[in-house]
Amino acid sequence: MIAYLSGKLVFKDPTYVIIDVGGVGYQVKISLQTYSKIKDEEQIRLLTFLHIKEDAHTLYGFKEESEKKLFLLLISITGVGPNTGLMILSSLSTEEVEHAILTSDVATIQAVKGIGAKTAQRIILELKDKVGKQGGGEMSTPLGFLKTSNKIREEALQALITLGFPKAAAEKNIAQVLKKSNGEISLEDLIKASLKTL
Repeated sequence: MIAYLSGKLVFKDPTYVIIDVGGVGYQVKISLQTYSKIKDEEQIRLLTFLHIKEDAHTLYGFKEESEKKLFLLLISITGVGPNTGLMILSSLSTEEVEHAILTSDVATIQAVKGIGAKTAQRIILELKDKVGKQGGGEMSTPLGFLKTSNKIREEALQALITLGFPKAAAEKNIAQVLKKSNGEISLEDLIKASLKTL
């Protein structure tokens, strides 16, 4: 098992990064949480989880231990695969997910794309004790970097398409969110807001 990768950040996208470790480029899927914490680091260290299927070996990366632990808890539940786990951690912060589980807030978890009522209830039922023992992480507000409206729009659109949304719906939602925020919004916040309205 690959526990972590430490190397040069070659490429960064809201949904994945490429890390050069000793001349080998590893593509690692990440959540918006991790994306916002990476900033513009040249050297990077990500905790990883390697998911092996018949047709693919996929690496998932996390900037913080608390996010990786929560991801592993989420994917231990029937019906929640790694991509769904990543979608949850892109739509909500670690603290928001833990709070929703501890307070039995089905609506918050169900608001994530691809999560139905039964899956949301199962997540809460199976993880309530485990999350309670683990204790919540520190409350943190990731600061995104403000970019020009066009660049941020393109990057957000690409991220939503990568996450499986139809281009037309994603464009419409991004436009609505940008209109409400007068363009003063970070990439992470734009993607999160768009995810909530899709």
